[in-house]
Amino acid sequence: MRCVRLASETDLDGWRAAARGLLAEGSPPSNTCFLTRAAPGGLFEDEAPPAPVPAGFSLSVPRAFMDLAASVALHRSVDRFDLLYRLLWRLQRERTLLHIVSDRDVADAMERAKNVSRAAHKMKAFVRFRRIEDEGGERWIAWFEPAHRVLERTAPFFQRRFTTMRWTILTPDGTADWDLERLIFGPSATRDQAPEGDDVEEFWKTYYASTFNPARLKIRMMQSEMPRRYWANLPEAALIPGMIREAESRLGTMVATPATPANPRLARAIAPVVERVTTAALPTSLPDLAAAIQGCRRCPLWRDATQGVCGRGPHAAPMMIVGEQPGDQEDLAGEPFVGPAGQVLDAALAEAGLDRGRAWVTNAVKHFKHEPRGKRRLHRTPDAGEVEACRWWLDAERALVKPRLIVTLGATAALGVLGRKIAVTRDRGRPIRLEDGTPVLPTVHPSYLLRLPDAATRAAERARFIDDLKAAKALLETV
Repeated sequence: MRCVRLASETDLDGWRAAARGLLAEGSPPSNTCFLTRAAPGGLFEDEAPPAPVPAGFSLSVPRAFMDLAASVALHRSVDRFDLLYRLLWRLQRERTLLHIVSDRDVADAMERAKNVSRAAHKMKAFVRFRRIEDEGGERWIAWFEPAHRVLERTAPFFQRRFTTMRWTILTPDGTADWDLERLIFGPSATRDQAPEGDDVEEFWKTYYASTFNPARLKIRMMQSEMPRRYWANLPEAALIPGMIREAESRLGTMVATPATPANPRLARAIAPVVERVTTAALPTSLPDLAAAIQGCRRCPLWRDATQGVCGRGPHAAPMMIVGEQPGDQEDLAGEPFVGPAGQVLDAALAEAGLDRGRAWVTNAVKHFKHEPRGKRRLHRTPDAGEVEACRWWLDAERALVKPRLIVTLGATAALGVLGRKIAVTRDRGRPIRLEDGTPVLPTVHPSYLLRLPDAATRAAERARFIDDLKAAKALLETV
């Protein structure tokens, strides 16, 4: 048996060099073994380093294999390096071997890598530091027994997490020490080198006990997330058996305890739910309508908006202009179309020969839908449910204003007025009749013009927008 002894339990570099030489010799896995420093040799095992790799010998392996090997090398199984050599040998002839997850060797290696990853995760979760005072001042020391040799892999996590603390992690495999400047790895340690406890630990145990909810106790799931093998490292684990024993009686006490009455001050602070208003309860004037919109709870958009924004204009306007929703500036001012899109609309109306002062200008949705992005509030398009919820207010506006023509700006406005979707780019500039005969002339929203990237396209689309408004003017003169 051809055997190579490695310098340490995690000597991946030594294994790589030895494996390269053994492959060059043509030593098959069945006649090859790897021993670590502590492993005893066998009676029939020939321990000798492989011969130097001959010039011109070429060896290539997928990057995925080296990533896999880096994890498997940390596993505590005795034959981990033998398994890696077997995979390396086969990869020279089966280049896609690692893609065959049903292969016994591949599945074995992946399972060991997963166990190592889980051990690293558990170390991050279950290390418990205890405070001591030494010549340098405050230091935090932890004793931990990882399932696999993951100390060097996991220690940088604690370095990033506790950069301003001096700490040491002691394990049977080695030690990691952070002195605020360097992360140093040292020899193995024993449990008696760790302190017994500190005052912070008692506070932690009190906090842990106070968060225990007997109604949510699932013992098997708890032991799956916090395996018993780690309990010896966790000061709070001493509390767990007692909490499990008392869970049933504590749950009975919780069930029997009467519910705490609601805080009356909080109840007054909660905004009332406004039911859908019936036709009989329609506001009888536009000021009443504007006031009623402030109490609208027909959809959730009111929660994040500053206020509801009702339409503005003369009470018997011959034309109604409907946009999508208030923007950031409209939400703050409480008036429709006062921002950049409003400026585009005002200029286009003037060029088309229409007077905004003689139109009722409003939106299909009365509250500003947005999402925060830093200090800005970015517009979000209302969905069909939100548009439908707000149609009642739009219909109420139309019933009070009684316009002879409605101009819709964009797809959302058309949906709010017509109750169905249309293709604005196809149907723009052509009137669509409502059931009561009122014509609706759809066109694009002014914000569409602001989003166009180049000046030539923007000028052409603006001209089309003005043509649509001129068509609205001509139609208004005939109805």
